[in-house]
Amino acid sequence: MAFGMSEIKELRERTGAGVLDCKNALTENDGNIEDAVDYLREKGMAAAAKRAGKVAAEGMVNTVISRDGNEGIIVEVNSETDFVARNDNFKELVAKISQHLLNSDVENVDEALEESWFEDDSKTLEVIIKEATANIGEKIELRRFSRFKTDGMLHSYIHMGGKIGVMVELSGDADTETANNIAMQIAASSPEYISPEEVTEEDIAREKKVYREQMLNEGKPEHIIDNIVEGKINKFYNQVCLNNQEYIRDTDISVEEYLDEKGVTVEDFVRYEVGEGIEKEEEDFAAEVQAELNKN
Repeated sequence: MAFGMSEIKELRERTGAGVLDCKNALTENDGNIEDAVDYLREKGMAAAAKRAGKVAAEGMVNTVISRDGNEGIIVEVNSETDFVARNDNFKELVAKISQHLLNSDVENVDEALEESWFEDDSKTLEVIIKEATANIGEKIELRRFSRFKTDGMLHSYIHMGGKIGVMVELSGDADTETANNIAMQIAASSPEYISPEEVTEEDIAREKKVYREQMLNEGKPEHIIDNIVEGKINKFYNQVCLNNQEYIRDTDISVEEYLDEKGVTVEDFVRYEVGEGIEKEEEDFAAEVQAELNKN
């Protein structure tokens, strides 16, 4: 049975599935819309599409390092609720996605979703995630990942069951204890840079502008404002630069002093916190219950 855009449009409206998925479903079912609807439901694509508008701001961060220790991946996969994030099936899925990405060479999420799944090359990662969405009953989303390759040492740290994850690359005389201490420092203190040299001129200019306006609003004399602003910039470095932070295990020294003592240099790091930067939906349970009652 032949089909055209009108049939694709109807199927999309009835199932909420993507245009390409609808086209494939009609092709597989000789253009029969009813069979195509069942096909999409069986594949989990219709159920997945119904949740496309939901906000997935929970989930977990996971890390994997290769056997030789030279490659690593840190991944965030999101769900709608923390309940699902603690589910064993979800954790298994995240572990498999992490291993898949470690074995891959893709550099961004879009490329990753189009790649053939490592356990079944007849499916893409996107299909695997859609099937998981249908099976679990919540929107599942690969949000981001970062890849590491090094001749030095990689170390990872997971906090609160995957709420925060860190991967850090070190050089020098790094050992597991030192690496773990630094990873925990990053998890706890959330630095944005390794050292002040990495802070962009734009960021410095923005901070100075804010501090200057604060001083003017407080009525500080112009001739002392520059000195005050410089002092605040130094405090800013102490907050956002890993090397300048107080070392959490010994606040009498900085992280840089601790690293110097150990003969270690931090080359790179990534810190993920689940859901950071995602605008979460405000839940009103009472209103939800009332809406259900109104249906009866």
